[in-house]
Amino acid sequence: MSERTRIRRLPEKAASTRADLEAVLDAARVAHVAFVHDGSPVNIPTACARDQDRLLLHGSSGSRMMRELAAGVPVCVTVTLLDGMVLARSAFESSMHYRSAMVFGTATPVAAEEKVAALRAMSEAWLPGRWATLRPPTSRELAATLVLAVPLTEWSVKVSDGPPEDPAEDLDAPVWAGVLPVLTRYGEPVPAPDLRGGPPFPAEAATWSIG
Repeated sequence: MSERTRIRRLPEKAASTRADLEAVLDAARVAHVAFVHDGSPVNIPTACARDQDRLLLHGSSGSRMMRELAAGVPVCVTVTLLDGMVLARSAFESSMHYRSAMVFGTATPVAAEEKVAALRAMSEAWLPGRWATLRPPTSRELAATLVLAVPLTEWSVKVSDGPPEDPAEDLDAPVWAGVLPVLTRYGEPVPAPDLRGGPPFPAEAATWSIG
């Protein structure tokens, strides 16, 4: 824990183990990447995936964000997962169930000889088993793609998962109280309009989950 990762607001919700961090990052698909560009703060959503002890980000080699991060500017990457709505007996006590992680550091470009492996790790995090069924990236595609790694060395995790905390004087109010879970799932597949040959829906995709 560093001074900037110490949770000051509701410190009892802090989660301190590496397993806590990995659980949040592995459930996430999108991170918000914050940095300073030309003297102004920016915060850009981008796909993310954990690969062992680093968080991988990827994008176009022409992207402003990717170029800035590759140059070594300080970065703060955040992930938030919404797990439920907490319905209390007052608006003041109503809240949300969430899991959030914040990672500080600097990003470094993944070396050219490791780029395919990093892209495969990202694909396997999002679409397990699908990489093996796809054609490999072309040299042109690899040249157009920049993969960055943020080390998981300075971070904080916060988890809110309890019931409503209504004061005693509100407990007899004729208002339902409890938690309404938020479930994230995949829907019915929609085939591409130019799908040819009638290939079946991939069997491995039936096991995928998110969140």
